[in-house]
Amino acid sequence: MSVQKTSVQKTVSRHIVLTSHPNRFSSKSLPIQWGEADALKRGAIIGTLTNASHRNVIGTHSGSYAVYRALAVASGRLQADHRADLTNTAPAALIGPHPAWTDPEKIVSLDPFGALVRELYTPLYEQGYDIRPTIAITKAHINMPELQEAAQRGRLQFDGKIMKANGDLVVTKAAIEPVWYLPGMAKRLEVGETDLRYALFEQTGGMFPELITRSDLEVFLPPIGGMTVYIVGDIAAITDPDRPLAVRVHDECNGSDVFGSDICTCRPYLVHGIEACVQTAQEGGAGVIVYLRKEGRALGEVTKFLVYNARKRQEGGDRADAYFARTECVAGVQDMRFQELMPDVLHWLGITRIDRLISMSNLKYNAITQSGIEVVERVPIPEDMVPADAKVEIEAKKAAGYYTPGEVPDAALLAATRGRSLVD
Repeated sequence: MSVQKTSVQKTVSRHIVLTSHPNRFSSKSLPIQWGEADALKRGAIIGTLTNASHRNVIGTHSGSYAVYRALAVASGRLQADHRADLTNTAPAALIGPHPAWTDPEKIVSLDPFGALVRELYTPLYEQGYDIRPTIAITKAHINMPELQEAAQRGRLQFDGKIMKANGDLVVTKAAIEPVWYLPGMAKRLEVGETDLRYALFEQTGGMFPELITRSDLEVFLPPIGGMTVYIVGDIAAITDPDRPLAVRVHDECNGSDVFGSDICTCRPYLVHGIEACVQTAQEGGAGVIVYLRKEGRALGEVTKFLVYNARKRQEGGDRADAYFARTECVAGVQDMRFQELMPDVLHWLGITRIDRLISMSNLKYNAITQSGIEVVERVPIPEDMVPADAKVEIEAKKAAGYYTPGEVPDAALLAATRGRSLVD
């Protein structure tokens, strides 16, 4: 790390005059007290550019889409000082507040108040502060052919409330932008905050100089994709200890999820997770799908496709014993998803126990349980849902200890001990 610091310090010394931006922040910037229960005392997250003196974070809103906003401004299609009209944009359903919202260690990668800014910060809006939501909650229908097939086979029911007769699934969904509280992020990842700031500065090509010139700014809005939460059933069931909860945490896989590529189990597992969520909701509980934009284990799709080529062209063809080795050859690491940060969204939802975790990933399971959430049952993907080309992936993950087959608790025994049924 000392070598990295030296490199960064040299970069900073060359550019400090141009990039320190001494006039971008002023005494008008509101302090942020992360973990405060009172939203006004906690402080609003202000990453907008309409009044630079109000900004109190590093970066801007909209994650990776901020770059497209820059293009729109540069081309003249968007006025740089445009201010959002938030009339009738309030959440279509209320989530929280929950105890984890005020624990500065439980939630470090999103703003728990992000969906309620218009309601919570009315006095600040009246003073001219331009505060943007980082979470939006709406209601929708989704329709997947596999779910209709499940209903035709009797695994799901067209109940007219959760699943309509035409196959539409009724959901509440929330879009969440990343909001990183840097001291909490560093602690979660077990690194020094200074080291984290230097790495973020250097590995983004110096895009955010305030990371190292403004240690007083503790919140960063990174230019990355966020996540979407799909809730099936009654939201109140998520936190009700007497009602079952199913959860699928799913990392983006465009090739499989959207286009049906059969080299991995991503879409089949996503479908299996949604089906389990519907079953659990139809039992009187709720189901939660968390969809995170972390394509190719957060290595990106270009790296992912390069690895596909390397795996298929190696001597002996695509093999389980070389699955992760080929990834490391190209990317230098097997996985960059940092599942340690993933449970934040579960805490935002108020989850303290998951009856059915639709995953056999040890990385996800360990992250969830170590964050204080109980997992009752881990549910694997049925063998008949695994595409032929994806069997290499499954075997490789089992061999690497990524999956733990055979350690799934008996569902009937669990049901008996908890006094209620669990979906098969």
